[in-house]
Amino acid sequence: MTKTVVILGGAFAGVQVAHRLLKYTQPQVKDLKVILVSKNSHFYWNMASVRAIVPGVLKEEQYARPIAAGFTQYPAEAFEFIVGVAEAVDTAGKTVKVTVAGGDRQLSYDYLVVATGTRNAGTVDVPWKNNGTHEELAALMAETQKKVQAAKHIVVAGAGATGVEVAAELAFEYGSASAEKKEIVLLSADKEILGGDSIAGNAAAELRKLGVTIRGPARVASARALPDGKTEVVLQGSDGSEGEKIVTDLYLPTMGVTPNTEFLPAETLTAAKFVDVDEFYAARGAEHVWAAGDAVWKPRGSFVLTDKQAAGVARNVDAVIRGRPQAPVKTIPIDVLMVATGRSRGAGRMGPIKAFSIMVYMIKGKTLGTDKFPAWVDGSNF
Repeated sequence: MTKTVVILGGAFAGVQVAHRLLKYTQPQVKDLKVILVSKNSHFYWNMASVRAIVPGVLKEEQYARPIAAGFTQYPAEAFEFIVGVAEAVDTAGKTVKVTVAGGDRQLSYDYLVVATGTRNAGTVDVPWKNNGTHEELAALMAETQKKVQAAKHIVVAGAGATGVEVAAELAFEYGSASAEKKEIVLLSADKEILGGDSIAGNAAAELRKLGVTIRGPARVASARALPDGKTEVVLQGSDGSEGEKIVTDLYLPTMGVTPNTEFLPAETLTAAKFVDVDEFYAARGAEHVWAAGDAVWKPRGSFVLTDKQAAGVARNVDAVIRGRPQAPVKTIPIDVLMVATGRSRGAGRMGPIKAFSIMVYMIKGKTLGTDKFPAWVDGSNF
């Protein structure tokens, strides 16, 4: 009797779990079928989005590749790829309602993996997350590149890792040493960037070398498009009212994320709407449901954490299918934070130990992981 694993989400976690089950479980469990559901026909390597917005630096195939093409090596009867959006999960009946082109499909599952990630909070007009179809994302990237090319003044709002990397990539290309100089302003809600992390000073120093103007504390209260195509960014005053107004050619918000979990029952979610998982990354309040990646945000969103979580979830799904005990999912023993500051340097730490700038560049900033991308899509990385 066929055992069906439905995986929701076609990015870092979902694609890895699918490959691991097909490579290592299906040869032993011949009646296993894996169904991968993704709203995007392509895997979007969004880690590189901060660099892709700079015209001419990356080719599309370096950050977007067809998902289905990466699974052709597996038996056709063992795998199905569906471009669609999960609308509702019935954990008691073990079904998922998926909206696809032309209507809805109801999928029955024996085991379910949720890897739907997060989306940009409050906005859809920036390409940091996989917020739509491949066609929508490609159009958004092209439009963003066009705006970057035309702008002389750019405001990046939000000084977390994404905001810092966006400002750095722009300044590396268009900063004080560039013939096409643009003014890049980074707004930080806190006095220090990166929430005051121990590497904040190092990262700020790297940004200033590139010519970035850092403003903090400078919390955005609102932003509105002006008739001439510019954007008015309104900062929050010290008393909470509207304060200083900044008019810019291009406004790039990077603040906050929202989990893509609206389709799940409330009892499987935390108060912040992330999937509530135990030490096995099994969802609480549901049988045979697991989650990994940004949809769990445990302890936060991270490529390294997602990689480890996906591998652990795949092993636990395999264990349950074969009637074996699950094992707690182990990620990394220390907190690692690495931030690329352009295409030659970076700032980072491994636990409390700061990393040399050149080390961060070699580990992350040199390629932003795009060198690993083809092997992630076709499964040879796992």
